[in-house]
Amino acid sequence: MKKTILKAFFKHFTGVDFEVRFWDGETVKYGAGEPALKIIFNSELPAGFSLLDPVLSFGEAYVEGIIDFEGDLEEVIRIVELNRDQAEQKGIKRMVSAALKKMARPASRQVQKKNIQHHYDLGNDFFSLWLDETMSYSCAYFKSPEDSLETAQIQKIDLILKKLQLQPGERLLDIGSGWGRLIIRAARQYGVRALGITLSREQHDATARSIEEQGLTGLVEVQLLNYLDLPEENRFDKIVSVGMFEHVGKKNLGQYMEKINRLLVPGGLSMLHTITGTVEHPVNTWIDKYIFPGGYIPSLRETIWLLPQYNFHLLQAESLRMHYAMTLDRWHLNFTRRLDEVRDSFGEKFVRMWSLYLRGCAASFRVSGLNVYQLLFSKGLNNGLPLTLENVYCRPV
Repeated sequence: MKKTILKAFFKHFTGVDFEVRFWDGETVKYGAGEPALKIIFNSELPAGFSLLDPVLSFGEAYVEGIIDFEGDLEEVIRIVELNRDQAEQKGIKRMVSAALKKMARPASRQVQKKNIQHHYDLGNDFFSLWLDETMSYSCAYFKSPEDSLETAQIQKIDLILKKLQLQPGERLLDIGSGWGRLIIRAARQYGVRALGITLSREQHDATARSIEEQGLTGLVEVQLLNYLDLPEENRFDKIVSVGMFEHVGKKNLGQYMEKINRLLVPGGLSMLHTITGTVEHPVNTWIDKYIFPGGYIPSLRETIWLLPQYNFHLLQAESLRMHYAMTLDRWHLNFTRRLDEVRDSFGEKFVRMWSLYLRGCAASFRVSGLNVYQLLFSKGLNNGLPLTLENVYCRPV
């Protein structure tokens, strides 16, 4: 019965050529061309397996070792994207609607903190296995495909700092400051006074050590703090957020903008570096359950739509979509080189889960329309900015 249901499910997929090998050895081809992907069932599906939410169910089955894939994982993502409407017609649309309603409910600050710690407090030792020396856990910026990951991450930080037009003595706020490389580099290169805030104890403690070791105490500070709790008598000339906006939740997008408005001086600049979707849609349920609980990928249009409500003026929007696909490729390569150490600490299921996450996200940025944008905007009009961004992109002579 289970095999009959799966065959009927796969039969409805169009525009793709793939092959399925079932647990009893039977192999079935779908599509008229040469299969670009093989789905392998190593064992019969468990009783709780449900096709009402295939993304979650197949993801869990992969982590358990019940299912494997042969071929490019991009084909899996492409199958999902090409057949999204077909899936929704078969009942998943109700689940999507329910997920959106759930995301519309604002999460408490305690829940937000718990969600962040679920992911980022896996430990500095874990992340240091596969991130680069800068410990940057966001999209890098490749000037050439041959750039090392560390070079590309430093280039990303420098790109952001240049866009912010930093001046000596200015106050810079980094919301979701990670392991602190951006605020430390900003203080060293531009002479600004920088504050970083994070909800991750592991990141906070590591950043505090780096600040002390580099003799920047008094110029750079890090706080374990929700950005909503930052006192509003603190005003900043520049505010940046890299990879944090995706964690605030759909209901809180406007709340984020309102807080930036209260913290930013008139004419001040803010940089929002965030993953975006093409349309408003919930994060897939597997990612929400196992990787980033409580997250929401805003669409580009709903993000830009918010800006005028808070007197923000968009100055530049830059897509880094392929940069993030390349970043994830490098992370996954580093991850595979340290599999034994990860496996010893977390077990085989964790290895499969994180490998699927890194590979799946890289594939999604290539084929699904998932994107990363850097949005630069000012609070009110600022007529004193350079007429062009030549200083940002020109190479030093």
